[in-house]
Amino acid sequence: MGMTSHQSARCKSTTWLTPPEIIHALGPFDLDPCCPENMPWRTATTMWHEAGLARSWEGRVWLNPPFNETGKWLSRLADHGHGIALIAARTETKTFFKYVWDRAQGILFLRGRPHFYYPNGTRAPFNSGCPICLVGYGAFESDDLAIRMGESGKYIEL
Repeated sequence: MGMTSHQSARCKSTTWLTPPEIIHALGPFDLDPCCPENMPWRTATTMWHEAGLARSWEGRVWLNPPFNETGKWLSRLADHGHGIALIAARTETKTFFKYVWDRAQGILFLRGRPHFYYPNGTRAPFNSGCPICLVGYGAFESDDLAIRMGESGKYIEL
């Protein structure tokens, strides 16, 4: 079983932009290796629109992977060892077990379901359709996510 997409098939899009408030809360990042081509705000200093899996990664990575390819991207980020990924909180999936439970140093569950954005920069009127979490790879990222957990110690509200 895979991770699923952000939205239902009736939305006719597989490109959902990271909410800018998440980047502002967690940034700055050095690299976004799988950024959509039309990104109206910066997610990292360097933003690649293609071939991100085939290139050499450096620095602190931001990753909002295509949900139908989450495993490939999480594997690469885990190997890189320095960054944060935004993924569906599908804790029962093989992908989650293999690349999150077994390899991540920190997980932050978001309270509620965030609204992602269309490629033109407008906020979608509906939420993500599934729970979302942030996954940290590397000791710094684990500490960073813990700091942002707030008083609850379990999740962050955006």
